[in-house]
Amino acid sequence: MTPRGWMAKALLGGLLLLASVAASNGQAPVSTLERIAETGTIRIGYSPDSAPFSYLGANDTIVGYSIDLCKRVAELLQQQLGLAALDIAYVKRTPSDRVALLKNGDIDMECVASTNNAERRNSVAFSYPHFLTAVQFIALKDGGPRVIADLKGRTVASTSGTTVISELNAISREQNLNIAVVPTPDHETGFDLMATGRVSAFVMDGILLSTMAANADDPSLYAVSSDAVGSPEPYGLMLRHDDTAFTEAVNAALFEIYTQGEIGTIYDKWFTKPIPPRGINLNLPMSSALQAAFATPTIVGD
Repeated sequence: MTPRGWMAKALLGGLLLLASVAASNGQAPVSTLERIAETGTIRIGYSPDSAPFSYLGANDTIVGYSIDLCKRVAELLQQQLGLAALDIAYVKRTPSDRVALLKNGDIDMECVASTNNAERRNSVAFSYPHFLTAVQFIALKDGGPRVIADLKGRTVASTSGTTVISELNAISREQNLNIAVVPTPDHETGFDLMATGRVSAFVMDGILLSTMAANADDPSLYAVSSDAVGSPEPYGLMLRHDDTAFTEAVNAALFEIYTQGEIGTIYDKWFTKPIPPRGINLNLPMSSALQAAFATPTIVGD
């Protein structure tokens, strides 16, 4: 293990030792770490339709890149707490209720594909980034829009509870595009509205759009826009606001995963190899920007 690996391990161990001592002394849990030490369970928020990050695979098993990453974080937490086992309780979340579930303590860590931006950091905390993407749109290849300017005067769909709608409305005002936005409860509904011609496009993070198209019955029917709404932004694991000890413990675990090379194996499994349930390969090698983010993990917003 490299010096940085030992540093991360020591930091994580110190944070979790404090939580374990508090729990063993019979104190009521006042933090996520203390509750995990006391109950032996961590509650993970998942999405059923956010492939390849978090979705339902064969037999409704919960799978994905973010899920595998969080499982590894949980293993490191278990080791440092000295627990015989650390159970994972999966809790379904939606883009609309994910922040409320964190604030209410129904989930400890959201393991999907949430954009870390200034607006959202007012309500939640984020881990080190685990992916980078930009907002794009998908449309029917036959006669559909191709670039943002083509959306002028059109109706599009986007998932409610995300920051995409506000970004789309902003660019519509700035460029006088008069885009009408239909909020949808989930990604699948938005994609279906586009695929059936009821809206001109479905606007969402580019990686999610590419994955949905790849998993469609006929991927050749759809095209992802060549330009983006705004600049690329990072995804992070979403955590409770002001629970500093837990955020630092998660980041210490991620630091070890990232800098010891484990992240490469996890990433390749979901982005460069066939994934369930249909064995589709997204063929998306890790970008140089993401490689740099893993080599030197940094809190976005600092």
